[in-house]
Amino acid sequence: MTKPKQTDEFENVYDFLDQVRLRPGMWVPGGSLAHLSSMLLGYRIAMEVHDVEEDFPFWTPGGNTTFETWLNKRNGCASALRWSTQIEHEAETTGTPAIELFFTLLDQFRAEHQQPAR
Repeated sequence: MTKPKQTDEFENVYDFLDQVRLRPGMWVPGGSLAHLSSMLLGYRIAMEVHDVEEDFPFWTPGGNTTFETWLNKRNGCASALRWSTQIEHEAETTGTPAIELFFTLLDQFRAEHQQPAR
């Protein structure tokens, strides 16, 4: 089981997301995936600024993301909506908290892309 870490102990975006999963209320106000998406955008921009190479499937300048492409395939259609909006719509339809659905989908994505889950 993953234990809480200090931010200087994070090795990659998946480490960060594992910490969000442990304490979503601390990281994501109201469980909003729009907030999480904004945080991940900031993470990606910091990678660019500091010239960091890392597998990052949540936002690619000028193109679709790996996660978004995977989500569109899973849903059987291409969508102009960002991954966060797609998941929030599905969560509303199914009565599932959006943050919970995100982590369920993230686990599936990681399993299919050989990224170890928590």
